[in-house]
Amino acid sequence: MQILDGKKTSLAIQEELTKKVKLLTSKGKKPPHLAAILVGDNGASRTYVNAKVKACQRIGFQSSLIELDNNVSEKELLDEVRKLNTNSSVDGFIVQLPLPSHINENKVILSIDPNKDVDGFHPENIGKMTLGMPSFLPATPNGIMELLKRYDIPTEGKQTVVLGRSNIVGTPISILMSRKNYPGNSTVTLAHSRTGNLKQVCLNADILIVAIGIPQFITSEMIKPGAVVIDVGIHREEDSSKKNGFKLLGDVDFANASEKCSFITPVPGGVGPMTIASLLMNTYIANNGKY
Repeated sequence: MQILDGKKTSLAIQEELTKKVKLLTSKGKKPPHLAAILVGDNGASRTYVNAKVKACQRIGFQSSLIELDNNVSEKELLDEVRKLNTNSSVDGFIVQLPLPSHINENKVILSIDPNKDVDGFHPENIGKMTLGMPSFLPATPNGIMELLKRYDIPTEGKQTVVLGRSNIVGTPISILMSRKNYPGNSTVTLAHSRTGNLKQVCLNADILIVAIGIPQFITSEMIKPGAVVIDVGIHREEDSSKKNGFKLLGDVDFANASEKCSFITPVPGGVGPMTIASLLMNTYIANNGKY
């Protein structure tokens, strides 16, 4: 078994970006500028946004953080989005999800300029991705693809099972893995919690991508020997033995699954850092037109 080290790979990508930014600025061009809107004080969202800000500082990007109260109105949030849409100094921005229940997430996503949508959630970018046209790819699926590529994981002709059908991870990664390029060219099954005979479906997978949102849902009995396992889930569980009072778990029972698979992502340190790396890559493209 080999670990697919997302943290190490993300840092390698950030080092590449640092060199690219230095080259840009040496030619008198402005560095890429990533902005983020954070609504409320969701702990996981704040941690994720802070990690993005630190990464920007580390590689020489400009970054802006707009913090709004949890009770901000939908109109006020949309006004902030419009300001970023028209701010020529900002190359790309994200609205951190989830949003409070009184705000329509789809309405907010639709209001983002597709040319600044570095999270890759706008329907225009999703549509272009589906057609194989140049677009901003959704950050987490793109991070997974980059991880597979950098570890030279064979994907052509493989049976890929994606567990979870969200618009953010499951559905787009199923499309990317089926496209005619590398990574890709695999035969994809998009499964979910209502899939019949789910254990057997998972056992057919050469590559198993799990984004079902249930802690340790995938056990070793559901994994084909030698399979590649990508765990997108991240959950907090109370643990008094830990200094911070909790431990992080994925959607896969890592301890037992790791004895059966050929490659596996850890939690934390797997897909999460690659999502940040993908976001930074998209922002560089928004600034420079290419990577």
